[in-house]
Amino acid sequence: MSNKWTQNDMPDLSGKVVVITGANSGLGLESTKAMAANGATVVMACRNLRKAERAKEEVLQELPTARLDVMQLDNASLESVRTFAEAFKAKYDQLDILLNNAGVMAIPRQETADGFEMQLGVNHLGHFALTSLLLDVIGQTPNARIHNVTSSANYTGTINFDDLMGEKEYSRWAAYGQSKLANVFFTFELQKRLNSAGYNTIVNTSHPGIVIGNLQANSVEQSDTRLEALMYRLIQPILAQDIKMGVLPMLYGMTAEGAKGGVFYGPRWFNMRGYPDEKKANSEAYDDAARKRFWEISEQLTGVTYEFSPEKEKQTA
Repeated sequence: MSNKWTQNDMPDLSGKVVVITGANSGLGLESTKAMAANGATVVMACRNLRKAERAKEEVLQELPTARLDVMQLDNASLESVRTFAEAFKAKYDQLDILLNNAGVMAIPRQETADGFEMQLGVNHLGHFALTSLLLDVIGQTPNARIHNVTSSANYTGTINFDDLMGEKEYSRWAAYGQSKLANVFFTFELQKRLNSAGYNTIVNTSHPGIVIGNLQANSVEQSDTRLEALMYRLIQPILAQDIKMGVLPMLYGMTAEGAKGGVFYGPRWFNMRGYPDEKKANSEAYDDAARKRFWEISEQLTGVTYEFSPEKEKQTA
């Protein structure tokens, strides 16, 4: 890996199709701009179409020739996830990069349309189902990539198998940490299963370091916590990095020639700032039995079953 990999090192993405969940703000919007600037067709998969259209206009003001397609996707509804997958496959016969980015952070306990704790539902289960439903088109796209956005909160998370939905006891930060560790569990286990099935698709994950943006603002607004608002204002000039730096681990994992599957990327310096580098995730994520158990639970909860068809991929590779 280059010591100072930047967006200037991204390859030409002309002819590539990219899906970005939560593409209308934050890291999703920054990724949309970077992908479009390098020639990709970007499908902006967003819950709020009005905000998505505004974000699309913002990108077009900077990049008038950008190829953007706004489509509705609400990760808090499995029906919406299924509807999006069907609509996408009716329009596109390839998917080169799937960026599972949409998320919520440290909010009071709420439930999705399917009765899941909101953070686990949006941050993990929605993406778990989406990836499964798109796997056939991913599998027939040579050298496709899947990237799951996690957080440094994965280090403080644990998968609470006895109370996944926080029904017995709920802490908004513990629930967030669990959901972000779930992203890493999903990444490592999916790569293992793809490898076993003979796919050339790679799956990796990353975190941006400390980037202060819409996630923190939403968390503060919903939780009405002045102390955290003050904390964010204090740490931003000292520890946080600009979003253009924070997005680099994601862009590296999705596009760099040297990026690997089953790997966790993050900022180089103290896992908070700097250029992208390979990192170690929470030690729980390297427990094969725990990952397998969590995978099976995720399939049961979402009602999806991953079906791997390597023969189709080998014919098109």
